[in-house]
Amino acid sequence: MLFAFASLMLNITPGNDMMYVASRSVSQGTRAGIISSLGIMVGCLVHILAAVAGLSLLIAKSATAFSWLKWAGALYLVYLGIQSFRKSQTSLVLSAAVRADSNSKIFWQGVVTNVLNPKVALFFLAFLPQFVNNGAVHTQWIILLLGIWFNLSGTMVNILVSVLFGRMGNWLSKKSWFASLQQKITGALLIILGVKLALTSKK
Repeated sequence: MLFAFASLMLNITPGNDMMYVASRSVSQGTRAGIISSLGIMVGCLVHILAAVAGLSLLIAKSATAFSWLKWAGALYLVYLGIQSFRKSQTSLVLSAAVRADSNSKIFWQGVVTNVLNPKVALFFLAFLPQFVNNGAVHTQWIILLLGIWFNLSGTMVNILVSVLFGRMGNWLSKKSWFASLQQKITGALLIILGVKLALTSKK
């Protein structure tokens, strides 16, 4: 019960993932937000498996590994933001084929932005073991199950955020002034997230 409550409280606290999902939902609709949420879920699963395998310790102990991963993630977010600004200069009318491709891109962008955030790796490494009893057998399996529970809880929260902000975006899209701003809003938020990640430290 304590773990479930702690997981819920942490997952409803606004953070990078929630901001990312919200920006996608407002600018590209509920579906884009849900797809981003699923991508983030896969990214978190990668970090959970890394924590179970002990790979996250490399990031925790190596300033170089942390720095490289952090800057790769920051630059990728800024790149996505710039791309979004460029899209705001093009036509807003897209073909079905392009939309289908975009769904795939949105999913993988969600995966990559999460995987390249070293703070996520450090979080799971520090958070999950606290709920494993000393002397427990099959510790790695327990950590894996706790991580999956936390991940599913976070995904449900992000999907709810997708629905709420997607509806907001649908309402705003009916406003003529918003059509030209939606991609710029996404671009600005992505760049802000990139800068925020670049300024983070291991502490």
